[in-house]
Amino acid sequence: MKIVVCVKQVPATTEISIDPVTKRLIREGVSIEMNPFDTYALEQGLLLREKHGGEVIVLSMGPKRAELTLRESIACGADNGILLNGRPLGGSDTYATSYILSQAIKKIDNVDLVICGKQAVDGDTAQVGPGIAAHLGWPQVTYVSRFVESGPSELKLERMHETGSDISLVKLPAVLTVLKDVNIPRIPTLKGRLNSRKMNITIWDEKDLETDPDQIGLGGSPTRVVSTRKPDARDKHTIVLNGSASDSAQKLMKILKSRIEL
Repeated sequence: MKIVVCVKQVPATTEISIDPVTKRLIREGVSIEMNPFDTYALEQGLLLREKHGGEVIVLSMGPKRAELTLRESIACGADNGILLNGRPLGGSDTYATSYILSQAIKKIDNVDLVICGKQAVDGDTAQVGPGIAAHLGWPQVTYVSRFVESGPSELKLERMHETGSDISLVKLPAVLTVLKDVNIPRIPTLKGRLNSRKMNITIWDEKDLETDPDQIGLGGSPTRVVSTRKPDARDKHTIVLNGSASDSAQKLMKILKSRIEL
């Protein structure tokens, strides 16, 4: 089973700045990490490889330093890493990003399964996974919480939705997005970290992917960020309620009611 896991490098802090011109996050000088939801996607890919054999390829689009996220994935057990990097790819929205990733998946060839985290914490759109499926013309199952059964040609999955959950049977090749409930990610071993330093990360640009110039970067992005701002700071303070449980409950009710009325 050839499995592609899409991972993203995101800021590892909430203290971020926004470029007033591009309206995008300023990532220079900010500590980075793998998108937390993608760690569950990676773990699921590794579990499926352990059961069915094959290989796990981690795929990411970003600046050169995104190699660190790919090497972290390899340290956990992934077989190979591919970075999509090129100036014309910069500024892509979720539509353009999913198109670029789908072109990379086509180039990898003979892929059985693509797994993504449910969303990235720096955007929270949850659109890239479904976008990849749309560009590839593959079936998709989103918000997967449990693998009921897995075989080389189909998967039986439990997926969450607004009113509960259901069981879905999907034929491969397919695209999945997974929730945190699906597994517990493993921790990289020392041997894995040492091996990851020796691995060659494959780097592809827009020419390698044979992308349509009109579908990548800012020019190929149908959405625009009109304005961005940091959330208003919350007024945090502690109130100590003395007295019996009944008296404290009454005081708390008055405080909450006064805030609602504001």
